[in-house]
Amino acid sequence: MVYNGIAVLAMAKPSFFRAEHPMAPDLPADRTSFRGASTRRGDLVFVVNPKAANGRTGKEWKKLLPHLRSRLGRDCNICESLTSGPSHAIDITREAIREGVDAVIAVGGDGTLHEVVNGFFWAGKPISNHDQGAAHTTALGIIPLGTGSDFARTFGWKNDPHEAIERVAKGLKSRLDVGVISGESGEPHYFINVADIHLSAKAGYYASRYKRFGNLCYVFGALQAFIGHSNQDLKIKINDGELEIFSQVTALCIGNAKFFGGGMKITPNADPCNGNFEVVILQDFKWYDFILKLHKLYKGTHLSEKNVLSNSVYSIEVEDIAGSNCIYVQSDGEHLGFLPRKFCILPAAIEMIC
Repeated sequence: MVYNGIAVLAMAKPSFFRAEHPMAPDLPADRTSFRGASTRRGDLVFVVNPKAANGRTGKEWKKLLPHLRSRLGRDCNICESLTSGPSHAIDITREAIREGVDAVIAVGGDGTLHEVVNGFFWAGKPISNHDQGAAHTTALGIIPLGTGSDFARTFGWKNDPHEAIERVAKGLKSRLDVGVISGESGEPHYFINVADIHLSAKAGYYASRYKRFGNLCYVFGALQAFIGHSNQDLKIKINDGELEIFSQVTALCIGNAKFFGGGMKITPNADPCNGNFEVVILQDFKWYDFILKLHKLYKGTHLSEKNVLSNSVYSIEVEDIAGSNCIYVQSDGEHLGFLPRKFCILPAAIEMIC
């Protein structure tokens, strides 16, 4: 088949947030408790963003193709689809799922993965293949060849495409949670890694302008985001509870997985298989706090800081008290506009090759 080619409270911690708890380990690559061997091998669609990582993905993909065909070609029909611009990966994925392929595999960075994940849904519902019935499921696969590849870090996977091909060859799968973001209007948006608000989202927005510098783009983005930044008071509702006001919020991160920003372990207890987000809120951070505590943010040991809040939630609503319409929102490194937004978990929404 052929494919053409989403009153201000003080700094006291509210009762439903906690900070000092043991950190969950990174998920091992052989998480057998969620796996089931695939009994059918067939069509695999590789969605490739050749412009990812400043063009490196396209070059590496050409080098990788002979090995991929040699390893998988005897058992699978390999379909290559190169994206031509924003949202093209979404369209490719939707078409592939409707055709009943066995797996859609994102080749690139977290941005390509993000679009492919959004392609699994349409009008707020999962896409299905009507010809093969409910028993057939299209799986998600990943070959990390992008700038950040932060999602893969949660599973302890190296940024090694040959290892990724071996995972595809084995065909073992897990059910993963997906986050859904809804706003005042428009279609819901989906994410699989981390969504964030305010400073970190603004930094991600600017980082996209510096992709040619590799992981340094996140440093440049953060420096630019600090210019003119001010912490904001936000209204937050947890799990359909009461609205509470959180003062001087610097950043709010909603993790389905653990890492963002080129390896920063921002939500260290997140687990994409447990049916909940980990929410981490940084309050009243100054520019020098990030310099002094940067090592903790990368190691995931920042939850013990007095102005860091953390909790496990299944939904969270966030509003800007000032109504300024300038508090940035992003998910998986993609700019999604501004507050207000609601974030909900969809448990076990996607089957992933792992």
